[in-house]
Amino acid sequence: MFRDAALIAGKDLRLEWRSRIAINQVAPFALLILILFAFALDPDHGVLLKATPGLFWIAVLFSSLLAIQRAFTIESADGNRDALRLSGLDPAGIFLGKFAAITVQLLALEALLLAGVALLYSARLDGFPLLLLTCVVATAGIAAAGTLYGVLAAGLRVRETLLPLLLLPVLAPVLLGSTRAFEAAIGGNPSEGWPWLGLLAIFALVYIGSGAAAFGPLLEES
Repeated sequence: MFRDAALIAGKDLRLEWRSRIAINQVAPFALLILILFAFALDPDHGVLLKATPGLFWIAVLFSSLLAIQRAFTIESADGNRDALRLSGLDPAGIFLGKFAAITVQLLALEALLLAGVALLYSARLDGFPLLLLTCVVATAGIAAAGTLYGVLAAGLRVRETLLPLLLLPVLAPVLLGSTRAFEAAIGGNPSEGWPWLGLLAIFALVYIGSGAAAFGPLLEES
């Protein structure tokens, strides 16, 4: 299973590196969200600082939709999805590979966005261990849920509009928990953020487990 996951993750990451979709489209889109909010809230810098955690994760969630759709769009051309089903790869391994590739892309994006909020919003990134763990665990939850719902919507003609409708309500706990954890870290009270990190970990584990179990039947129906 893990060998199959490594094959899928390596294949997806190589395709993204060659196409530069994440660099040329997803990253500028995420930075544009931060810049627009910086201009909109700049007259009241106090409000901008208070809103920094929420704005950061809103940018991540919207950008994740593009990354997830891209992860399954590359399988739709030339019968690649049928070839994937017939390849003999473990469905759980395919899920974990897709999940790992999306996670790596989102973590790279979040590193860029953290630099963006520090520069544009003058936010002090205190409580760095909590910030780092929150990014890793929350991203795992987003990627796991996105991979599961991405394959569910992949075979439909309306997948571009259906995926946000399915995924964004499910990711509400991630937005809540990650924002609260970031608020605690940036506000200098990291002890208040660790319980929210626990909520994010539960969410991620549930979706990783359910995704590994359900990905095979969903792939067959897509």
